Amino acid sequence: MIAAISPSPDKLDSLWLTEAVRLREEHAGPLEDLEANRRARATAGDLPTRIQNRALWLAERDGLLNALHHWKQGARLALIVLAMMVVITGAGLAFAALGNGQAPVNVFWALGSLLGLNLILLLSWALSMLFAGESTASLGRLWLWLSEKLARDAQAAQLAPALVLLLQRQRLNRWALGMVVNGAWLLALLSALVILLMLMATRRYGFVWETTILRGDTFVTVTQALGALPALLGFSVPTETMIRASGDSALSIESARQAWAGWLVGVLLVYGIVPRLLLALVCLWHWRRGRAALSLDLNMPGYSQLRERLMPSSERLGISDAAPEQLHSTQSGTVAPDSDGALLVAIELDDQRPWPPSLPKSVIDAGILDSRESRQKLLDQLTRFPPARLTIACDPRRSPDRGSLALIAELARCAGATRIWLLQAPPGQALDAERLGDWHSALQKLDITYADSAPLKWLETGHD
Repeated sequence: MIAAISPSPDKLDSLWLTEAVRLREEHAGPLEDLEANRRARATAGDLPTRIQNRALWLAERDGLLNALHHWKQGARLALIVLAMMVVITGAGLAFAALGNGQAPVNVFWALGSLLGLNLILLLSWALSMLFAGESTASLGRLWLWLSEKLARDAQAAQLAPALVLLLQRQRLNRWALGMVVNGAWLLALLSALVILLMLMATRRYGFVWETTILRGDTFVTVTQALGALPALLGFSVPTETMIRASGDSALSIESARQAWAGWLVGVLLVYGIVPRLLLALVCLWHWRRGRAALSLDLNMPGYSQLRERLMPSSERLGISDAAPEQLHSTQSGTVAPDSDGALLVAIELDDQRPWPPSLPKSVIDAGILDSRESRQKLLDQLTRFPPARLTIACDPRRSPDRGSLALIAELARCAGATRIWLLQAPPGQALDAERLGDWHSALQKLDITYADSAPLKWLETGHD
């Protein structure tokens, strides 16, 4: 069912779909868009609004809107998979740092296990942001790849490139991937912190430091320097005596073990978790700010070509595009709920039958559609003022060709409810049973109610 055009409540989704439709037309050629253009012209707004309305209608008609929902579901599932991976990774960092508890823990090896890889990748990400202009973080690209694979929709293949091109205009790719990367590392370090606390709460660890070429004063200075900021937050820092004594053997004094444990947790929190948290918040702030400023680039060839069609300087008739190979199904009741009135229209009737029939005062006769001009004029009127009920009279002696069925479907989408009136043959003539069956089959595919008698009572009152 194709609904009437309405602006998407999500600005990003609307722009995203518009860009995807542009890419699709750029690679596969122009789409059959007469109805989409007519509906877009009927809506108030500037050119970008009309371009988006046109794209939204085409996206819903061709299944691209459903593909977007599938892609977003795949993106959420990919985030869950990544979250599970980073939680396991964080737990592995904690186990690697403390070991099995049978041997003393080398504090600086433990610190390197907890923060070494994180700091290397953080530096790499920061340098790519400063000099490359776009983040090349593997976690972010892995998320995009997983999102596309988990979508499992052929239409979704155009969505990822469209999103990348859209975000590049405001340089939002770096901040979107930055949120994913820093958020993932934040989760990994939080997982490491939780496992670290659990291990320290259930096992007894001794802490030492060892060196061959450095002096003991170096470790004292480094330990106290790293512990300065955590100390401001209340974390314990080993005294100089404890530090020097730990260079000889693992201290069995309870206060020394607790001091080293508090120092290790404080350093992990201050130099690992807090920076990732702040960077994730900075990326989120830039993302929201840039997202609000997103807009279409009307200088793109695909958009500039739509200007005359969506905001014509004068109404004129052109050459119709080729009809699609398969008609899109339609269903009545997709117009605004405040539509009113009843309308009777006929399609390509000959002079052998009198027309129109006697109608109730509340039913309006829209005449006979026998030219492109008359069809376009009526469609424009129905788009602006959709009737609550519409009856379309058809001559079943004619074949239900693709053009007639497409017109019926388009008219039905402009009314609250639609019925087809298959006229009886004129006196002295008979209807072809096989051709009448073709009409029944075609109208059933369109999901439109039909009858061989005039539904005038339904037109007048809304019920039989």
